[in-house]
Formats: sequence, structure tokens, C-alpha cells
Amino acid sequence: MKKILFTLAVLASSAFAHSAIMNCFDNADGTVTCEGGFSDGSSSSGVAFVIEQNGKTIFETKMSENGDATFKKPSGDYTVILDAGEGHEVYIKSKDISK
Repeated sequence: MKKILFTLAVLASSAFAHSAIMNCFDNADGTVTCEGGFSDGSSSSGVAFVIEQNGKTIFETKMSENGDATFKKPSGDYTVILDAGEGHEVYIKSKDISK
């Protein structure tokens, strides 16, 4: 009986799973804006937002009340990360940011 309840609990939790999504674009003024959210339509407000360069964190904040973050564009290659916890991370390399 415990096995059946455990299996049902796992199946039920996976039915409510959602994926983190993020899109970033160059504002053509030296800044970049990233907008995030989840596949179920929920907001990314308050979710950790990080910029890494050469394996080091160079900027860290939380997504705004509107689920976005704007930052000064670093020189060189970098990666932006929306980190909503294990299994809910999005990584975008600077070369993949729309201009």
C-alpha cells in the first residue's frame, strides 16, 4: 500500500511540473534586458538572476516584480542564468542574445 501511495504522489507532483523560461535582448544602449517566467504562466519575480564570466559571478540580483532584469552589458563573453532551483535553471550565452 505504501508503494502505491508513493507512486501516486510522484506521478501527481510531476503533473504539476513547470519549466523555467527566459529571453534576453540587447537594448542597443549598452544594456541587456532578460525576461523570465515559467511554462505554466507563473512569474519569475524574486527568482535569482546571475551573470557569470570566466567561471566567476560578476553580477547577482533577483528578477524584478515584473519578472525581468536589466544590466550593463559586460565586455567579452558571459552567461546569464535564471536560477529557480535545481531543475529550473536557464543559461543563455552572450553570443545567443538577440541584438
